[in-house]
Amino acid sequence: MSAKTRIAVVGFGLVGRRHVDVVRSLPDLELACIVEADPKGAAAAEALGVPVYSSLAQMFDVDRPDGALLATPTPLHVEQGMLCIQNGCATLIEKPISVTSGEALQLTRAAELAGVPLLVGHHRRHNGMVQAAKAALVEGRVGDIRAVQTTCWFYKPDYYFDEAPWRTKKGAGPISVNLVHDVDLLRHFCGEVVSVQAVSVPSQRGFENEDLASAILTFESGAVATISVSDSIVAPWSWELTSRENPRYPATSESCYLIGGSSGGLSLPDLRVWAHEGGPDWWSPINAQTLAHDMQDPLAAQMLHFSRVIQGLEEPLVSGLEGLKSLEVVEAIARSAESGRAVTIASMDRLSQENQKEAI
Repeated sequence: MSAKTRIAVVGFGLVGRRHVDVVRSLPDLELACIVEADPKGAAAAEALGVPVYSSLAQMFDVDRPDGALLATPTPLHVEQGMLCIQNGCATLIEKPISVTSGEALQLTRAAELAGVPLLVGHHRRHNGMVQAAKAALVEGRVGDIRAVQTTCWFYKPDYYFDEAPWRTKKGAGPISVNLVHDVDLLRHFCGEVVSVQAVSVPSQRGFENEDLASAILTFESGAVATISVSDSIVAPWSWELTSRENPRYPATSESCYLIGGSSGGLSLPDLRVWAHEGGPDWWSPINAQTLAHDMQDPLAAQMLHFSRVIQGLEEPLVSGLEGLKSLEVVEAIARSAESGRAVTIASMDRLSQENQKEAI
């Protein structure tokens, strides 16, 4: 390994370009190369003065970077991830980890057997606001978490769908495309989900998928979360419009997460912790304190963490297994919305046992 951690970025689309910018901005990292199959994208990548390959196989024939970041369409993640694992290359896969949890299980098992680090790009966990909120919850600032309200409302314009017609098809609605972010944070804050009840509404624009869905998530702890998502509602209440993570989205001062506990409440991303004076009592004055937090770009923090994992200095914050568990909850929401019935989520221990039996 060189003095700098050499990272290959696979996929030079909108997300891949952001990761390339991040890698190039960090002094301890080096952009080893870019992998891009599209000729136009490859031409744009070549302008950066780094090696550009048309496929991962071509790259591994020539180079052995320390790690690879996969910023390619989700259906390619398993095939490309397997190739990285076979070549002993640490891998960070943009979320979701794969199309289905079954595929994700194959990928995570392969990485574990090969001893190759596999991370999933749920970058919100690297956001200083999320880390401050998690610390406050662990410290008991709100007591026992009883309930969470999560709002994920925004309006995707018509041209967003015109540019990529696959976004109008069944299975490409906001449940599968957007909710995995929020589900991952809910699991991060509240623990594992044991059951889901959901409803969805057909697209008002005539698309094959839904444009509105709501779900109730029950956690092992007994906490309950309600989550609502829509890509056809004009509103300021979504992570994109409140967190200021991505300058492309207009910023608001609203919050989209409300966490209610037995002794206090916490809102995000404004990081206000609410508590009554002298103890819980709705007739006592209630006041808020705002938590301090780190302002580092979460994509940069994620990339530095990836480098430290490669060097053996840290364990993955969001492992392949964590990405698998979040995807499993999203699948349960989709199944419940389609069937109208509650869906119970098997524990990963049980899943692992069942797969071991199948292997035998």
